[in-house]
Amino acid sequence: MSEKKRIAIVPGSFDPITNGHVALVAQAAQRYDTVYLAVMINRAKQYLFTMEQRKQIAHAAVRHFSNVEVIASDGMLWELARSLGACAIVKGYRNEKDLAYEQEMEAYNRARYPEAETILLPSDTNLREVSSTVVRAKILAREDLHAYLPAEAIDEIYKILPRQI
Repeated sequence: MSEKKRIAIVPGSFDPITNGHVALVAQAAQRYDTVYLAVMINRAKQYLFTMEQRKQIAHAAVRHFSNVEVIASDGMLWELARSLGACAIVKGYRNEKDLAYEQEMEAYNRARYPEAETILLPSDTNLREVSSTVVRAKILAREDLHAYLPAEAIDEIYKILPRQI
């Protein structure tokens, strides 16, 4: 009899994926058999990249992880977790504001799909100032992105940008 695979989801809008996100994925990839990096929609946000572009950039950034698959979803996180049979939702936080928000989301998701435990991981100290908002501003200003994004993500962004801006 085979043991049930442990499945985790690392959800986010990933507009674009940052070094902080990749560090979170690396932690999840060490702990779970399969990790789904789920590019999702937050209706309160305005995006620089389309969902398909965000998925493409994220895939480039995490393709070196053998147990990570990039997917896209425009539904509710708890529904995605249920449909994938996930036992964990892995989220990161940079500061107290992020933590408070993620704790609210954890309670919401737990009430609807208690089978998936939410794991909240603090970001590395040197990545706490990295946010997609800061990165988008640097992209639009054509500033150097190497301190914020994996090289593979930067390559994908510059394939997309001439058509975008």
